[in-house]
Amino acid sequence: MTTPLSYIPSPPVNGFHLGPLFVHFYGLMYVIGIALAVFITQRRVRAAGGDPSIVADVALWAVPAGIIGGRIYFDITTPGQISPHTWWGVFAVWNGGLGIWGGIAGGALAGIWRLRRHRVAFAPFADAVAPALLVAQAVGRIGNYFNQELFGKPTTLPWALVISPGHRPAGYAAYRTFHPTFLYELIFDLALAALLVWLGHHRKIRPPGLFALYVTGYSAFRIFEESLRIDFSEHILGLRLNTFVASALTIAGIIWFVMSQRRKPTPVPSSPASPTDPGGGAAAEADAGSGTGESEAGEDSDNPSAADDAAVARGAE
Repeated sequence: MTTPLSYIPSPPVNGFHLGPLFVHFYGLMYVIGIALAVFITQRRVRAAGGDPSIVADVALWAVPAGIIGGRIYFDITTPGQISPHTWWGVFAVWNGGLGIWGGIAGGALAGIWRLRRHRVAFAPFADAVAPALLVAQAVGRIGNYFNQELFGKPTTLPWALVISPGHRPAGYAAYRTFHPTFLYELIFDLALAALLVWLGHHRKIRPPGLFALYVTGYSAFRIFEESLRIDFSEHILGLRLNTFVASALTIAGIIWFVMSQRRKPTPVPSSPASPTDPGGGAAAEADAGSGTGESEAGEDSDNPSAADDAAVARGAE
């Protein structure tokens, strides 16, 4: 296979030494991505009138849960790719191997738990965090470049990626350049994040509509990406396992979005003003309309009010 006139070179190293420690670029990119996600979400929550300090608390629990969930998904779905082949290989996340589906599931479960503890509704918060997650995923894909992983079929396109012989899959040793599928995903993630922010500002999307669109859009792209990737994967009926997962989540995301937009807002009862407090009714209405999903009772966190929806639609997106 001829080498194209232009191409993306393979990285010479995958990390650097910091004293006695070796810092992997893969892990460093995830740290940067997580920090950006927290920062972006805090700004969006603050813009919607909520408490940005809640974001740090949610991240403190959701990030470790997401890493654990992502590693569990990887270990279960691709056991042959666990490296090194030792008892502790299942924990070696620094070598790569985090399944995005498991990461989202683990992080979401921990996040919902923390939101309920703070009596904050999930739907508006999910809309605030959706673009931030995409930015974090995009930065994380840079780590795949340094690990020389998650690339696609051989190609001679001008943006083809050179892969070192030691990282080429079995049967592809004769090929030198491949599709940089991680780069395709990076670009798509940033574009989808920008679209979600634009929709939040210019369209009336009822929470958690933006998060549902995140699930739909990212999953749909993964169907395309899985058709290019050649790294090891379990196959069912000749298709990669993640193709079925992405297809199911695309359909689920569409249904979730449609249902969330057809849901009628819950009316907010106004308190009548008392003779001793002529402004009581107005104060009650003002209290009901503030925040990014904060509720006065624990059960309200499961049923965000129309005031929550309006607050997020005005500022969070």
